[in-house]
Amino acid sequence: MPWKTLDQLDLKGKNVLTRVDINVPVSGATVTDTTRIDRIVPTIKDILAFGGKPILLAHFGRPKGERVTHLSLQQLVPALENAFGEKVVFSADFFGAAAKATVDALRPGQVLLLENTRFHEGEIMNDPHLTKEMAALGDIYCNDAFSAAHRAHCSTEGLAHVLPSCAGRLMQAELSALEVALSKPKRPVAAVVGGAKVSTKLKLLSNLVEKVDYLIIGGGMANTFLAAKGINVGKSLAEHNMTGTASKIMEKANADGCRIMLPTDVIVANAFKAYAENQIVSVSACPKNAMILDAGPESIAAICKIFTQCKTLIWNGPLGAFELKPFDSATNAAALKAAELTKSGHLVSVAGGGDTVAALNASGAGGDFSYISTAGGAFLEWMEGRTLPGVAALIN
Repeated sequence: MPWKTLDQLDLKGKNVLTRVDINVPVSGATVTDTTRIDRIVPTIKDILAFGGKPILLAHFGRPKGERVTHLSLQQLVPALENAFGEKVVFSADFFGAAAKATVDALRPGQVLLLENTRFHEGEIMNDPHLTKEMAALGDIYCNDAFSAAHRAHCSTEGLAHVLPSCAGRLMQAELSALEVALSKPKRPVAAVVGGAKVSTKLKLLSNLVEKVDYLIIGGGMANTFLAAKGINVGKSLAEHNMTGTASKIMEKANADGCRIMLPTDVIVANAFKAYAENQIVSVSACPKNAMILDAGPESIAAICKIFTQCKTLIWNGPLGAFELKPFDSATNAAALKAAELTKSGHLVSVAGGGDTVAALNASGAGGDFSYISTAGGAFLEWMEGRTLPGVAALIN
């Protein structure tokens, strides 16, 4: 690994500025989904075990450089204490004399939560002066927020240049999983890419055809590719103005030795709603007034067969309108097959981005994937082959 981990730095007696992502959904005074908080627990526990004092840096919402009461991180203290099993002290500032006094008063075994970093406009501008002020609170910088690593902010990138730095346990797990999946994968490699629009995933598709052996395209994106092949998709969601681009991607895939898989049979309906009357037809027989809402059983069988032939799978996006039953069938069946192969040790499976986590968890397959990333934008940018500033700073 080109980056340091918590094990490689002496944390005893040190103030460890730890960037985390706890931008969680809140209703009233209650955190409705603690997943992001739960996933930083190993980092906090290890810093404490190594004798360090965790000082948490995080953003919450988009306050645009102003103090916004309902976006204060103070409301997350009870949820953090419950997850850590430790006292969490809160500071109403994340730099300056008042914050420094709170840091100095911190006792061993306590965790300090600093106020929302985005309450200062300099955070998102990566202002070097603000970075220096923040760095004065710590001895070591630990980045455990892969989901924010695509942002070059003070707390995600700037601090790594002025303090001894390392990756937290979640960041370490994310980077290790992604390296195994795309940087140094066992072949053959398959990628599942679903979702509504080709236009939002152009860079992703162009990067993947150079790196994977099979590219399985589903959802509304598949309809655009089918239209590019001259197939009538009726009233299906499709970007007909992108068919030229889809054709170029298919040509590039052919040149790069990547096989693009599109549905050969589909489930169609006249209405976009749950339990709409539907039928299975050949992909070339979509009625003019119907819309394609899922891949059919023949297509599912072909996808599952590819999975059995592969050693690595990367998954981003559902194969159909998974939020509407029964149009979640293809996503569920393929996910369960991938989970079965992963559990048996045949497949390394990494998934993330967009609706992927919800779709895989709804199928019941999520728990058996090798790794599921909760990082949205950062996961997608990594799949696109972009350099993530927060990761690059740790390496450099």
